[in-house]
Amino acid sequence: MPAPRCASCHKARAALRRPRSGQALCTTCFCAAFEAEVLHTVVAGRLLPPGAVVAVGASGGKDSTVLAHVLRELAPRLGISLHLVAVDEGIGGYRDAALAAVRRQAARWELPLTVVAYAELFGGWTMDAVARSTAGSGRSRSCCTFCGVLRRRALEEGARRVGATHVVTGHNADDMAETVLMNFLRGDAGRLARGGGLGSPGEGGALPRCRPLQLASQKEVVLYAHFRRLDYFSEECVYAPEAFRGHARDLLKLLEAARPSAVLDLVHSAERLALAPAARPPPPGACSRCGALASRALCQACALLEGLNRGRPRLAIGKGRRGLDEEGSPREPQPSGPPTSEPIPGF
Repeated sequence: MPAPRCASCHKARAALRRPRSGQALCTTCFCAAFEAEVLHTVVAGRLLPPGAVVAVGASGGKDSTVLAHVLRELAPRLGISLHLVAVDEGIGGYRDAALAAVRRQAARWELPLTVVAYAELFGGWTMDAVARSTAGSGRSRSCCTFCGVLRRRALEEGARRVGATHVVTGHNADDMAETVLMNFLRGDAGRLARGGGLGSPGEGGALPRCRPLQLASQKEVVLYAHFRRLDYFSEECVYAPEAFRGHARDLLKLLEAARPSAVLDLVHSAERLALAPAARPPPPGACSRCGALASRALCQACALLEGLNRGRPRLAIGKGRRGLDEEGSPREPQPSGPPTSEPIPGF
């Protein structure tokens, strides 16, 4: 049976049915619709004002590749300039290949690229060193916790180095729905309360962040990359199989099979969530070490690094954080630290 005509142009044969709407579209019309929807998200949400210098978090994966490509197409209409910022976490056998993909993208699209490394920013700590440190503590599954917090800090620093006014990341609707599920399963009311919207306005001196692909499904991101023949890195991080997010992802797939709208329903539920006054977290202050926004004496990044440097990585994770807060002033780094012993820099 031949493919139906495209429901948009009524000329070409349809190449796909959109996963959510079931609308049959040809390749050209699908890509145009995808780009128009991202444009609507940015404009309606007032995410990137004209004249913005935008740091695009570039990992080499499909999401950041599609985000960079779409924003490059839309940049003349939005009146923005782009700068790719990549983070080298120090993961042997994985990150080098991903960074190679980012460099190819930067050269092909003629976009400036800046790479910042954990080892440089965090006193010699790399993710491989973090993994070795946490392996004997029963916290090997926490690598993604460390990496997520440190990566956010590294991306902020890279964006400041290039003079960016805004930071964008490639999180799609499935990513955000998984995060909502994880926070519900953990009972993390504070993160649930902060998880709504399309980004953060830049409190406490941080740069404004946004997620232009937040309403785009992972399936359509993959289809867009396929039809545009984008070059991206598709290997999974070597530490990802241990992450709690994998369980949330499996649960989300089951929910989506029973209710196709489950992903966007979860995303929108986070936008509308309101906590009772007694459950609301206290107003954040400033980290005593680096000045970043923090709900305690140390921000999450500085607390994680403090635990690592003391040889006690559990100090800043879950209930272990109480011990870090109670012990007060920081101590000298322990010999079990990374190859270099430079002090943790301020930001």
